[in-house]
Amino acid sequence: MLDNFLNLFLQFIIYSFFGYLIEVTSCSIRNRKLTLNRGFFLGPYLPIFGFSCMLMGFVILRYKSDLLIVFVMSAFISSTIEYITSYGLEKIFKARWWDYTNHKFNLDGRICLFNSLLFGIGGIAFCYIINPVTTFIIEIMPLFLFRIVSIVLLVLFLVDVIITITTLYQVKISSIKFKSRDVTAEITKIIREELTKKRDIKTNFFVRHMLNAFPLINTNDYNSPLSRLKRYSSKGIKKK
Repeated sequence: MLDNFLNLFLQFIIYSFFGYLIEVTSCSIRNRKLTLNRGFFLGPYLPIFGFSCMLMGFVILRYKSDLLIVFVMSAFISSTIEYITSYGLEKIFKARWWDYTNHKFNLDGRICLFNSLLFGIGGIAFCYIINPVTTFIIEIMPLFLFRIVSIVLLVLFLVDVIITITTLYQVKISSIKFKSRDVTAEITKIIREELTKKRDIKTNFFVRHMLNAFPLINTNDYNSPLSRLKRYSSKGIKKK
């Protein structure tokens, strides 16, 4: 039972890592410089890719012999996950983490046809390259090594999740300190104090990591915590 769980988790991490490599490569080419800071998790993985691949593994692999079905279902599943993720993040943090409004054939700016086509191609790569490679890597690992590696990665991932959620929570709850809507000066002062306190060095690092990972983050609430942090971050923090 434990080994089955570890097997699924290791697959998830490997898929997430492949997704990270794809995202880094894509962004580096687009920005014409190496771009490593992708996603708001600290580790080199993008869970949205991991979840998409796991779901595709359960649904699509049985249709592996039909390339068209693999392409269409991959595009549909991945686009659906991207839409739901975008919607959920916006509802929680009052911010649009990515926006495809300027892309042709987009749906609410959350997904677009171009990305969906790329997801379809990615699904084909998953079925015929990534999944076989992942399966091979796991199968050739000695049982003891498999357990050690899986457990270590699981612990590191859980720590990363806890740190990330804690950081996002700290950013989110900062809004309850303000009594009125027009509190720009107060916001600037409080954020500067919070981000420059020694006890908040870690929070400062993680918040900046998150904002750097999503440089095009679009907030629809001017007074939302993420919107304020983005405006303040662009101005820099005064040194004491």
